[in-house]
Amino acid sequence: MSFDDIIDRRGTHSAKWDKMHDIYGVSPDDGLAMWVADMDFRPPQVVRDALAGMLDHGVFGYYGDDAGYRESIRWWMETRHDWDIDPAHIFTTHGLVNGTALCLDAFTKPGDAVVLFTPVYHAFARVIRASGREVRELEMPIVDGRYTLDFEAFDAQMTGAETLLMWCSPHNPGGRVWSRDEQAAVADFARRHELTLVSDEIHHDLTMPGQTHVPMALIEGVADRLVTMTASSKTFNLAGGHTGNVIIADPDLRKRFAGRMAALGLSPNSFGLVMTEAAYSPEGAAWVDDLTAYLDGNRQLLDAATNAIPGVRSMPLEATYLSWVDFSGTGMEPAEVHRRIQKDAKIAASHGDTFGKGGETFMRFNIGLPRAQIVEALERLQRAFADLQ
Repeated sequence: MSFDDIIDRRGTHSAKWDKMHDIYGVSPDDGLAMWVADMDFRPPQVVRDALAGMLDHGVFGYYGDDAGYRESIRWWMETRHDWDIDPAHIFTTHGLVNGTALCLDAFTKPGDAVVLFTPVYHAFARVIRASGREVRELEMPIVDGRYTLDFEAFDAQMTGAETLLMWCSPHNPGGRVWSRDEQAAVADFARRHELTLVSDEIHHDLTMPGQTHVPMALIEGVADRLVTMTASSKTFNLAGGHTGNVIIADPDLRKRFAGRMAALGLSPNSFGLVMTEAAYSPEGAAWVDDLTAYLDGNRQLLDAATNAIPGVRSMPLEATYLSWVDFSGTGMEPAEVHRRIQKDAKIAASHGDTFGKGGETFMRFNIGLPRAQIVEALERLQRAFADLQ
């Protein structure tokens, strides 16, 4: 396959394409979907072959021995991230939003406050509030165009009601790849405030050339409070498989999480396990290398085009396929920015305010699209803001 292939996803139960009119007023007939975080690429052939084998067999019963699946995860983390994990420490959830909810259920109680460094992935706050917990938003400052961590300011905003920190690494929506020192400072912050640290690392494979993701599990002195969440879904475009992993080394935390999994009667679906095991392979690794090179090309195009619009600035993208673009320099109210993007450019993109404090003047654009659609989207954006040029 080629990443340049344009695949028509309209009318296929695609949330990204079939719901954009209801949410953004952008018709899928002539609009471009750049919001939901899945890509418009087929997964690697090795994944499709594994699914074809299931279909050829034709019996879809309960999944049994998952040793091969667990071993594929162990191999991937060691090979791609220098992280040695014990397969017995892996829990499989119905994606990582479900994993987030289970962490809240296992490690907090109603009324507790949960810390978010904002702006950050919008589903965190949604699930926290739905579970009867309080969201504690600690806004990250921007220094030299990138998000940074101001722990002196963060410490001053803590009240003692906080029991858990949701950490996003690499960062969505800002695309930051956090350094080892920054990760260690986050671990110190969690220890200082006696917080369980849940590290969502779902974008860990999608780093731009020259960038290296550091798993939080490789930071010293954090294992007794750490829960790491990973998945094949973002890496290989398998979100519909709803399969994520929660990896817990600490025995007490593992026991508590296992108890909630058992109480809720949760077990994974066989399709997600088969796809993940196939993806976490040498063939899958080669595909990811090609994918990140292609995304880097899309990133460069978006940066050049958006930064050419006066008052518009894209944040340097170090990881993910989600570009974070600031329109504050235009002097326009967010509603006017939204109107131009949705009505004039006919693009559905994520509104920045949904990511919490600090996101109000931004828009998030999914660049996991074929190159021709990226070029078309950027031409539309430049026309929509042509009066500024």
